[in-house]
Amino acid sequence: MVSAIIPARNEEDAIARAVESVAVQPEIREVIVVNDQSTDRTSAILAELAAKIPKIKILDVDRLPAGWVGKNYAVALGASVAEGEWLLFTDADTYHMLGSTRRALNDAVEHNAVLVSYSPEQELGSFWERALIPVVYSRLAVRYPFARVNNPALPDAAANGQFMMILRETYEAVGGHTVIADQVLEDVALARRVKCAGYGIYFTAPMATVQTRMYRTFASMWQGWTKNLYPLMGGSLRNVLAELFEVLPLPELLGLALYGWFLVRTHHAPFWSLLLLAAIAFLLRSLRLNFSLYRNPNPLANIQYYLAGVFLYGAALLASWWKNTRGRVLWKGRTYPAKPQIEHHPISEQGQR
Repeated sequence: MVSAIIPARNEEDAIARAVESVAVQPEIREVIVVNDQSTDRTSAILAELAAKIPKIKILDVDRLPAGWVGKNYAVALGASVAEGEWLLFTDADTYHMLGSTRRALNDAVEHNAVLVSYSPEQELGSFWERALIPVVYSRLAVRYPFARVNNPALPDAAANGQFMMILRETYEAVGGHTVIADQVLEDVALARRVKCAGYGIYFTAPMATVQTRMYRTFASMWQGWTKNLYPLMGGSLRNVLAELFEVLPLPELLGLALYGWFLVRTHHAPFWSLLLLAAIAFLLRSLRLNFSLYRNPNPLANIQYYLAGVFLYGAALLASWWKNTRGRVLWKGRTYPAKPQIEHHPISEQGQR
């Protein structure tokens, strides 16, 4: 019924949990793990898992062909040998709760979708994870609202590569990962091709279905989000500036600076009024963003990370813009040339399926 495909490059801390959680799903016929030139204990752990779980198949990447992003080549290789009617692409840092695959199959039927994707619940460990990741996902919810993504009449398309299940026939019809070989943001690129071809997609964030801890160090988190944020937010400087204006309290700070200058020049108003105005402006901005965090959902306790989160988000977005337009993108020990990462295709007006 379903072939699960997991790319793995130096994933010794997470790979066993991910593979075991996928393998226990009764709807999954085979678990294809593509070992992408790992140099840590990933290979040994996979060998141990394969010895006790018959449905596991291990493929080894011996080289990365020119023009390919590593993950894209790994999952394309896995898909080429998969036997299932459905292909479930998932990451080595993702944990699948029992019943998640059945739920995705049911959602495909209920929503007439050939691509079902879930945004996992985030497991947050360090201060930096708690500060940045909720802000990122609250902004992604604004950028890619589920209602618009799931509406076949609208061009909005998105998916999360940590859980992306697609009908094999459709995957092959739109060209699979081969046609997006050089795309760093491969999940959104594939979702756009599927929707532009007139097929239905269903994207949501269910509770108690899939979980992930994406990054275990600040360095890996910074590298990951500075790789993705710029293309995720539209891939233009205009969008970056609009996003910074929306998230950071820049208007309030500018207003306070002007008001402070006025106070110094005129001596008409007491200094405490400036502090009161600053407090009100900050409170309103904080409440608006934290309401967005709560809706996505995040614990109310994360409010304490508000200031650190928004400024860290702003810094990561600027760094992502710089890397994707003037530098090189580094990920998993490989570097990729800066280039546009998302193609925009108008939805065909013919034959929505």
